[in-house]
Amino acid sequence: MNGVRSMTGFAASEGSFADGTAFTLTMKSVNHRFLDLQLRLPSGCDALEIEMRRMLKARLERGHIDVTLEIGRGVSAGYRINEEALEALVGSLRAAMERLGFVREPELAALLRVPGVMTTDTRASRPPEGEMTAAVLAAMEPAIEQLQAVREQEGAALATELRAGMERLLTLSEGVSGLRAGVRLAQFTRLRTRLAELLDGGPVSEERLLTEAGLLAEKSDVEEELVRLRTHIDRFVELLDAGGAVGKRLDFLLQELSREANTTLAKTGSAAGSDGLRLTELGLEMKAEIERAREQVQNLE
Repeated sequence: MNGVRSMTGFAASEGSFADGTAFTLTMKSVNHRFLDLQLRLPSGCDALEIEMRRMLKARLERGHIDVTLEIGRGVSAGYRINEEALEALVGSLRAAMERLGFVREPELAALLRVPGVMTTDTRASRPPEGEMTAAVLAAMEPAIEQLQAVREQEGAALATELRAGMERLLTLSEGVSGLRAGVRLAQFTRLRTRLAELLDGGPVSEERLLTEAGLLAEKSDVEEELVRLRTHIDRFVELLDAGGAVGKRLDFLLQELSREANTTLAKTGSAAGSDGLRLTELGLEMKAEIERAREQVQNLE
């Protein structure tokens, strides 16, 4: 059974080509709704990029993944002077000097610093495409393994906190359930008093009282919401235990939990007395716990 994974992680891997040229491969991952791959490779690595994307898509499901390949300068690397650009530059400078009355010759060191006159011959340090692809893909495997290990480690910590949050949420729902009977009795008593006042102190028929009490109970009872809330909590924990890429499904369940908490708070908000105040406190604590879990789930794959 695979555990849940965070979408945050970092990994690095090093390798070298047959001619001794070293390279470094780094991967950085942050949360994203989908799998978003950003590869930073030297120019001319189109075939390698295709293979790297294929490999990443086979192993990762969600997250913004930055992959950077840096190739060191090998023993065969060198510099190349663009002679055409240098000659054109010297000719232009001599013409300008002659026109302005200068007699000094242009300094070669200064000319070589002009962009485009001297370039690094990176092609001299790059191995054949097939060799390069094979070497980089071989380094990709340990880098992905390292990235997944980091993501799983962070995911395990998040899962532990989320389970604890669901336990707290369950305790809060039990607290709401325990206050239901007392609040219902208080509402029934208040209803009897209110009806007596409306009837100028006259007797209140039990039939009228029961009818009004039934309507009040229907509007204020939260048993159905609590049952659904506990069901969603159980399903949430089941998904955590199953592991894998469950972030989107957990986020959906938290939306349902938030809906039940909001309805519970709305139905119990008018309850009077100390029990009524406690119900409001519990409802607000439930909403805060769910919101805290949503922030954590946003970082799960």
